[in-house]
Amino acid sequence: MVKNKNIGGHSNRSSTCKTKKASSKVANSKDLTLLDDPVDSDIPAVPPELQITGQGQLGLPDKVYLLASAIFQNNHLEKPAAHRLVSYGKERGVPLPEVKDEEMQRTAYELAFNTLKYQELLEDIMIDSCFYLTQPMPDDQMSLVAVMLHDFQDRKFLPRERQGDEIIQEVRDVENYLLKFKTKLAASLARCRIKHDLVSIECILPESVKTKQERSSSLPLYAWVNTLKSSLDEVQGVLKSAGFSQVKSIGELEGQTFCQDPHCGDILVFPAQLKAQLYSTKLLSDHKLIIQDKSCSLGPNAMCSVSPEEGDVLMVGCFSGLTVAHTASLIAEKHKANSKSQPTVYVCVSDRTDAQREDLQKAVSAMGCKNVKLIPEVFQSLDSSDKRLQKVHIIVLTPKCSVSAVSNPVEYILQENGDTDLLQDLSQGSIAQSKLEALVAQQRKDIDHALKFPKVLAVVYSTCSSYPEENEEVVNRALEQAKARSEQEGEPKQANFRLSPSLFKYPDNAEGPEETDPFFMLEPSEQSNGCFLAVLTRESEPVVTEAPQEVLARANAKGILDRIGSNQPIRKEHHGHTNRMAKAAISRASQPHISVSLQYKHQETKSSSSTTLCGHQEFTNRRQLSQGKPKTLRLQTIKNPVSSPFSSSKQESSCSSSPKPENSTPTKSTTTTTNLRSAPPLATPVVRPRRAQQEVLKPVVLVLPPVHFPNFFPPQHSRTGFSPSFSYSKWRNPSQTVPLSRSSGGLSRDTLMKSRPLF
Repeated sequence: MVKNKNIGGHSNRSSTCKTKKASSKVANSKDLTLLDDPVDSDIPAVPPELQITGQGQLGLPDKVYLLASAIFQNNHLEKPAAHRLVSYGKERGVPLPEVKDEEMQRTAYELAFNTLKYQELLEDIMIDSCFYLTQPMPDDQMSLVAVMLHDFQDRKFLPRERQGDEIIQEVRDVENYLLKFKTKLAASLARCRIKHDLVSIECILPESVKTKQERSSSLPLYAWVNTLKSSLDEVQGVLKSAGFSQVKSIGELEGQTFCQDPHCGDILVFPAQLKAQLYSTKLLSDHKLIIQDKSCSLGPNAMCSVSPEEGDVLMVGCFSGLTVAHTASLIAEKHKANSKSQPTVYVCVSDRTDAQREDLQKAVSAMGCKNVKLIPEVFQSLDSSDKRLQKVHIIVLTPKCSVSAVSNPVEYILQENGDTDLLQDLSQGSIAQSKLEALVAQQRKDIDHALKFPKVLAVVYSTCSSYPEENEEVVNRALEQAKARSEQEGEPKQANFRLSPSLFKYPDNAEGPEETDPFFMLEPSEQSNGCFLAVLTRESEPVVTEAPQEVLARANAKGILDRIGSNQPIRKEHHGHTNRMAKAAISRASQPHISVSLQYKHQETKSSSSTTLCGHQEFTNRRQLSQGKPKTLRLQTIKNPVSSPFSSSKQESSCSSSPKPENSTPTKSTTTTTNLRSAPPLATPVVRPRRAQQEVLKPVVLVLPPVHFPNFFPPQHSRTGFSPSFSYSKWRNPSQTVPLSRSSGGLSRDTLMKSRPLF
């Protein structure tokens, strides 16, 4: 008789896994004690509670066991020598046998992953049953023993039914050894369950692993519509004609039904067991409907939402050909109106093998995508000077992550070209700190490099991790690094990036972050896997609003106004001169019998037609005065297209408009002269409001009421036929214009006497 060995305890066990009849089982445990003879017919082959019939008897092909053993060998947990019960040899990283069938490959990975989950339990069974000590098998074959033992106990220790598949002698030898020891192996398993009060062996798993395992069996199928091959309406029509009925939400999925995803409009959701029915519609075989996890479709949909009217897309990270095809189809659909300039989707494939690149290209071609190009270089070696990336405005970054938010990691890793080295950590429910730090370091490098492209307008960052170190912390740190780098290098503000608000809305009945939350996170549940999404957009160039005074001061500092006019005063001088003119006008209010024409500069030349027009204006003013009309201040503003407001030639144009009849009344000029309406009397001068913007100074002519001097006019027999006052205006020489005395603020008597004509 072999003594029962103590089996190490397991943590995180559920209380529901404890049986109420533990005491009775312990009492009867002596009936399960094994004999040294593995083929003793007196011992029941399988305990009564483990015996089943008609289930799991087919087993798996030999090549699946061989592939699963190689995967387990490369990923198993290697314990320290002092605590090592079973040795699997020193060799790791063994090459995987070639299995072309995708379904067989997935089955082998699932078997290896489940074996990793129960590695400690399986080792205890091999030691307790003396299988490991009595069988003459080398250590490097113990990986094959582990995976076949797990499948053996999963089939309730019933022999598999061979179907004439390829025979691998190594596999058959291990199978024969297990069949000889099936009684002792089954009894050892029963003792382990009794010792730990386990209703089933799943109860020995950590709680997080057990929860994911339960969810994985009920996850619905997500499939996106390939718009390059079909449309959403067409696919829905085919499904309804095949007997499918559409429901409103995922919670209502039952039987042969489907619904539309609440976040992505091009995704349809089906119950998990309808995969075979979907193949019968030929939608999957015709590549019109593509089954893919929802977490892989959120990134392409976010990219399509922020993509500009023009520009290419660069994809970097860990993804499959399905994700590339989805991105390319969305871009092509958005820009289908512009057939001449279709955006290109560039894909970095530096970490792919030649076979993986070929598979990716085949998948993209099968989807009907013609706008995809592969880039073999490493992403870190690419920069903005690359000619291929001159039009890239969006970068979709899906880095390698821990896949800790995925309930079915094996299926996800295989479909999305994930890292199989994470299988051992995922089988235990947590990622080793060293592996997590390595993943975060690479994620930081990728996102930092993506933010360095000056023409990139947005970066879409997506993971399937539940660790903040891979999600929010990576993004926030990248934004801080980019801002510090731009400030250090003196880049403009628009070189910085900011977090864009979440592009996906949560359903009304779902609990999620506020709509202003820049991060979009889905927690793993029975309805979907978890994921994280962030969109970083480049800040637009700020609109600087400057006051007119600031614009003028900046222009003066740069010498811009000097080129406009050398005689143009600065703003303060102009206001000072205007104030002096206003004071002079007010001081003349006490002398209503003086008529003076004020000008900024003396005119050099004046034609006879301009003299006539100006004289006609003065005559009209005098006639209004003689009729008893109030004395007003006549203000004329001359439009001056020349920069300098003190140009004398433009002042001449104010009086040289088109010829008019002699008896006509002066009107507003449509080309050179703008006459403002009469101002109030001089006793109450009007102060015009200050303009909001700086304007070019313009010449102004102020006409005051006339003053009569004795013997001032010539006799009435003037040849012009006009009144004496009007004839005087015609005789007056331009040089006789009365200047304004700036020192006194008015007109001096000497100046008036000098300007008086002599007859």
